[in-house]
Amino acid sequence: MDRQTLDYVRRRAGERCEYCGLSQAQFPSLRFHTEHIRARQHQGSDAPDNLCLACPFCNLQKGTNQSAYDPTSGQLVRLFNPRTDIWQEHFRSEQGLITGLTPEGRSTVALLQMNRTQLIRLRQTVVNAET
Repeated sequence: MDRQTLDYVRRRAGERCEYCGLSQAQFPSLRFHTEHIRARQHQGSDAPDNLCLACPFCNLQKGTNQSAYDPTSGQLVRLFNPRTDIWQEHFRSEQGLITGLTPEGRSTVALLQMNRTQLIRLRQTVVNAET
């Protein structure tokens, strides 16, 4: 990927993880990733509409997965797609805890392990700094 595409993805995301909302600006020592929503090995492209900004915690958990099991229904569902889905329709964030509101949201929270204690604390730090 060229530098222009990488910069575009970062700007479009507002320097925040498009899965959990963690701010790159609040944690400059973390190297956020330009993530393929649909992995190359699954015929995903380097086009901007297949890319998003992801913190290392979310990206390393997601890997090449495109689906996961909804912990409520047990059904296999697609993951949240930052390019086509609206975050607020699939998630709620309170005190650093992210709750999935839909099957896609719940499966994404579970697969990406968004509510590990360390990540909740990091997100709480961001919320506290912004208030």
